[in-house]
Amino acid sequence: MKILLLNPPFINKYSKSSRSPAVTKSGTIYFPLWLSYAAGVLDKEGHELKLIDAPAKCLSREETLKMVKEFSPSLVVIDTSTPSINNDLAVAQAIKKCISEVKICLVGTHVSAAVSEILPEKSAYVDFIARHEYDYTLPEIAKALEGKMQLKDVPGISYCENRELKENKDRPYIENLDDLPFVSAVYKKYLDIEDYFYAHVSFPTISIFSSRGCPSKCFYCMYSQVMFGKQYRKRSAKNLFDECVYIKRNFPDVKEILIDDDNFSVDQENVQEFCKLMIESKLGLKWVVQCRVTLKYNTMVLMKKAGCRLVVVGYESGSQKVLDGMHKGITLEQSRRFNAAAKKAKMRVHGCFMVGNPGETKATMKETLEFSKSLRMDTVQYFPLIVYPGTEAWTWAKENHYINAKSYDEWLTADGMHNCVLSRPELSSQELVEFCNYARKQFYLRPSYMLMKLGECLTSKEDFIRTWKAFGTFRKYLFKK
Repeated sequence: MKILLLNPPFINKYSKSSRSPAVTKSGTIYFPLWLSYAAGVLDKEGHELKLIDAPAKCLSREETLKMVKEFSPSLVVIDTSTPSINNDLAVAQAIKKCISEVKICLVGTHVSAAVSEILPEKSAYVDFIARHEYDYTLPEIAKALEGKMQLKDVPGISYCENRELKENKDRPYIENLDDLPFVSAVYKKYLDIEDYFYAHVSFPTISIFSSRGCPSKCFYCMYSQVMFGKQYRKRSAKNLFDECVYIKRNFPDVKEILIDDDNFSVDQENVQEFCKLMIESKLGLKWVVQCRVTLKYNTMVLMKKAGCRLVVVGYESGSQKVLDGMHKGITLEQSRRFNAAAKKAKMRVHGCFMVGNPGETKATMKETLEFSKSLRMDTVQYFPLIVYPGTEAWTWAKENHYINAKSYDEWLTADGMHNCVLSRPELSSQELVEFCNYARKQFYLRPSYMLMKLGECLTSKEDFIRTWKAFGTFRKYLFKK
């Protein structure tokens, strides 16, 4: 079957696969991760595929529709997100007008949490919603369309019969992630890796995942609450290493890879086994990884030796009260110990902070700024809390009437940047945004920080290229009054 997987045209360089989808201040543009993983499964089953990432290619709606018509698929799979959902639905409707017989399936975080907002109202041009983790749902939809199974027997889908909403049982989460094809092989076949950039990773790069599901209880995270669940599942060290070997052989220009899941370091024995394979093979591939502050020093040392250059960590707040209120499950002392261990291991750190969670005040935001400045970090980001349907944060904000938006379009500014729609009596959305802008300047414009970055750029060509590329986009926000 001809199947088109589409990240639909929207705002150029819109990063839909980000945990908070938007156009980024740093110029970062994410790979279409989940469409790509699903494409790998469909490709393995022999379907004829096309993967179009319109925002990465800066394609207009007209250009995209022309490509869709030329390919003439039987099934179109459209990725969605909260800020883009109205646009995504409009694109689905336009495709249906072009090819009336085509079947359209929506996937992604937003539609997984908001089925009843879309069906049956939009059933004239939305045939299916594949909820949550959909890698193995799409091949079964294809089988149903080919008459090889019944729609009612496809777990994880919502659809309409005679304008009546049907919601099949949830699909069990994938237990053996090693069975999934390498996403990097999908990139090689269907994408141009130079369309993608991460400000904290050397360019060009490849982004992959090593696990799904999260045992933590962070009340704001749509990945664990909407897409991949609380059941932690990891790839084996050997499987992850084998993909690194594949990348090294097939992408000779790649400077380093990004292992982008938050839970890489949950099973530190598996991490150590992976590191030993990297060291013994002398693969010589650098990598950047997301991790938690529970990462131990001895594991960090092994990671450094195995090629890990930087770790991305969610410190989130400098207030223990706020950390407890968001169910982060960490302490400030753990964060300090982690940062000290990273410094000792000569590991670079990208720190993530957010403001606006339960218990947040102007005083706790100041604590967060001072705490972040006390840590040794290579780069940092500050964001206001952004709430998404299906999360505990969304329920909290809705029940307390904290959301000051009338449309999902308002999750973005006019130029596609994040917009804060959360206003509380003690902290307005404007105050949260202004604090993040202020904190960013306070951190980056310190003489000590600028001297550190200057030294790095003078001693490393890769550091210079990465920093200059990010700064070119970031400077207009950093120096904006």
